[in-house]
Amino acid sequence: MLESSVSKCEKTPWTRPRRWLCILMLLLMMGIMFTLYNTSPKDSWPSMLWTKSLWSNQSYNNMTTSATSLTISPTDPPRYTVAYPHRYDIILDEPHRCLQESPFLVLMIPVAPHNREARDTIRNTWGKETTVLGRVVSHYFLLGKSKEEDGTETLNEQVLQESQSHHDILQSDFLDSYNNLTIKTMVMFEWLSSHCPNTSYTMKVDSDMFLNVHNLVDMLSKAPRHLYVTGMVARGAPVIRDSTSKWFLPFSVFPEYAYPPYLIGMGYVFSLDLPKKILEASEHVKAVYIEDVYVGLCLRHLGIEPTNPPHWDLFRQFMPNGASNCYWTTVITTLLQNSHQLSEVWGAYQTQVTSSACA
Repeated sequence: MLESSVSKCEKTPWTRPRRWLCILMLLLMMGIMFTLYNTSPKDSWPSMLWTKSLWSNQSYNNMTTSATSLTISPTDPPRYTVAYPHRYDIILDEPHRCLQESPFLVLMIPVAPHNREARDTIRNTWGKETTVLGRVVSHYFLLGKSKEEDGTETLNEQVLQESQSHHDILQSDFLDSYNNLTIKTMVMFEWLSSHCPNTSYTMKVDSDMFLNVHNLVDMLSKAPRHLYVTGMVARGAPVIRDSTSKWFLPFSVFPEYAYPPYLIGMGYVFSLDLPKKILEASEHVKAVYIEDVYVGLCLRHLGIEPTNPPHWDLFRQFMPNGASNCYWTTVITTLLQNSHQLSEVWGAYQTQVTSSACA
C-alpha cells in the first residue's frame, strides 16, 4: 500500500503544495500502521468493553479461565503474590468463645497490632452492640505480627494484656502489612470455619468504618442463609497496569483485562457456609496481594456471584454531599477518616436514633 502511494506521488505531476500534502498523508498512514502494530490486545478498548460485558452476562457461573487454576511460580514477582495456602498459627486466640456464645453475627475487624486507639474506639461505639433485634452479635480484632523493630517486645506485651482484658483479639504469626492483607483474610476464613459452627453470618469490616449494626442485622434477618455474600459489589473493574498505582498487577501475574465481580474489602458480609468453600478454592487460585480481588477470584472458581444488597446505598464508600440529617440511620457502612471521626459520628448517630424526625 505504501509503495503504491509513493509511486503515485512520483509519477503524477504535482505542484509543490500537493507534494507536501502527499508526504503528510504518507506520514499519517505510517503512524497509524505503527500504532496498530505495537498496540497489544490488552490495551484495546473494544476488548475491555467486551470483558466488562462478559462478567455481567448470565454465562458467568459456567466460565473457567486459566487464571483460576494457576499456582504461584518461581517467576511470579513476590510483591504481587502472597504465600497462601500456607500454615499460619494463631498465637493469641479465643478458642471457645464463639462456640459458647453462638452469635447470629460475628464482626471480624482486621487491624494493625499498634492501633490500640482504633480498637478502643470501636469497643466504645458499634463494637459494644452485643444484642441487636434479639440477635447476639460478637466482634473480634484480627492481627498479624508487628515488624521487627525497636519496641516490638513491649508492643507484644501490651497486646497480650489487652487480649486478657477484652477477650476479643485473634493474632496470627504472619507479618502484618498491607501486602499481606490476603493472608489476613484467609486466616480469618480458617478461624471462622473451625470456631463458629453455630453462627449464621460474618461481616469483615475495616477499623476506619462507621457500622450501623442495627441495619445490618435487620438486612440479614431477611437474607439467604447459604452461599450468600453481599456488600459494595465491584463489577467489570479493569485491572490496573500503571506500575505507580497502589493496586497495580502486572500482566504476568494476572493476564485478564478485568476482574470478576468482587466485594470492596472495606466491608462485606457472608454466610458461614462460605469460609470452608473459599478455603478449598484457594488451593486452585493464585493468591494475589489485593485481598478483595482474591476473594472474588475464589468465588468465581466456585461459581458463586456476589449478591447486590437490597438497596444500593446501604454500603457507602463516602458520606455524600447534601446528605440528610438522618443519614447515619439509613446506611450500613461509610468510610471515615480516622478513629476520632468515628467517635463524633457515633454521637450524631445516637442523636438521630432518638430523633422523631428519623424514626
